Amino acid sequence: MTIWDECQSALGISFHHPSLLEQAFVHSSYLNEDPHFTSPSNERLEFLGDAVLDFVVAELLYKEFPTFSEGELTRGEEASDGRTKQSTLADTTESLIGAIYLDQGLAEARDFVLRQLRPYLSRIRQGYATPNYKALLQELVQSEGQPPPTYHLTEAVGPAHQKKFTVEVLIEGEVMGQGIGRNKKAAETEAAESAWKKTAQGRLLQRPHIQ
Repeated sequence: MTIWDECQSALGISFHHPSLLEQAFVHSSYLNEDPHFTSPSNERLEFLGDAVLDFVVAELLYKEFPTFSEGELTRGEEASDGRTKQSTLADTTESLIGAIYLDQGLAEARDFVLRQLRPYLSRIRQGYATPNYKALLQELVQSEGQPPPTYHLTEAVGPAHQKKFTVEVLIEGEVMGQGIGRNKKAAETEAAESAWKKTAQGRLLQRPHIQ
């Protein structure tokens, strides 16, 4: 039994095209180290799997939480999709989802994703969903008649499999927060949290004292 046979057994999925399963685990950095390796990297599968993951998560939350508002659904999505996981692990998971989708179809890909997400549903129900700071910041500044915040990537350092991204968030051209993360989205979220806390605190301090 090969390692790919063992992998399929662990997943409970028998691939029609095992080469897709193998490709899901090929990081681009490995191809740089071994140019003679014939399989392509998992980047295209990652792109596809990310879209499938987003769809399945949104569908799940919509059905499971019929009383949630749009904002609450967004917070639930962030709590369940593991965006704060180590980048390489998250990318490989998305690549695997993409491979399952191509080989088995949407129903099997949905079943795989749901098996991974079920443990998070109780966490969301108990109110542990992470606030959507990007949405909160945008609502806050627009309530003051200001244009939406903009996010600028200022730095990306490190090897491909361990990059760190630095992002600044600007409000009317002024830098209001900075964030660092293993991907741009994580860095933007951290920058938005910093800016939201700073901006919200400033709004409170500017309120007139009521005797």
